[in-house]
Amino acid sequence: MVDIRSLTDDFYINMNLNTEMDLPSGRDTVLHFFEQVRKRYPKMRNFYSRDRNEFVLEEDKDGGSYRWTSVEPKRILSGHVNPSTFDEAVEQHRFVLDQIPYALSISPLDCESLNAMYGFDFTYSGNHNQLVADALGLPPALERMVQGSDNRIIGFEPAIQCSLDDECRTQFRLSIETRTSAYHVRTGEFPEEQLSVYLTVRRFGSLDESETYVTAFERLHDQAVGLLDQYVIGNILEPLKQAITIR
Repeated sequence: MVDIRSLTDDFYINMNLNTEMDLPSGRDTVLHFFEQVRKRYPKMRNFYSRDRNEFVLEEDKDGGSYRWTSVEPKRILSGHVNPSTFDEAVEQHRFVLDQIPYALSISPLDCESLNAMYGFDFTYSGNHNQLVADALGLPPALERMVQGSDNRIIGFEPAIQCSLDDECRTQFRLSIETRTSAYHVRTGEFPEEQLSVYLTVRRFGSLDESETYVTAFERLHDQAVGLLDQYVIGNILEPLKQAITIR
């Protein structure tokens, strides 16, 4: 795989487990879980409550690369921003998923969905929507609406969602998020903002008897890497990087 760090300004790999039932929120239970995480990753020492029954443990963000994890009423999240390698982030998510059946009493039955999300940010001062259209192209039916006219693109955020099995239990979603508004286009004043590409591979429903949360996430990660290698890097990330560079 191409070194993602050479293509983007920031990238991150997140794990998101949504549960059907409320998670334990008692002081001892939550603190015990985060203590286990801190023992594995000693630099994760910033602990705080974000909202009611939402707790976060994270590393300092000053260095640009940092880990974080959080517990919400029906959701466990784990993230690594700008890891050195994909494996470095995946190892963290494996550890969190390996702990939760014991530390937070999460049964394999209690899985509403499990997500592996890969985010890629490009810093760009200009019309994000026009950049995406120039780099990736417009469908012919849409291209005719702006070709040879004074129409300026003020919103273009392509997205696609597909199933990866016959039952549609495992799906992927690729989306692009721009941060250019009509005001920016009208005034010609474009702040330096991040254009984001997101690839999420998600499976729905309880785990099978032969599965664990770790093995289920590993399968999602393998599918995501396949999509990145075959489609996303060459057809999305590299054209966006090139379009920004020539501007």
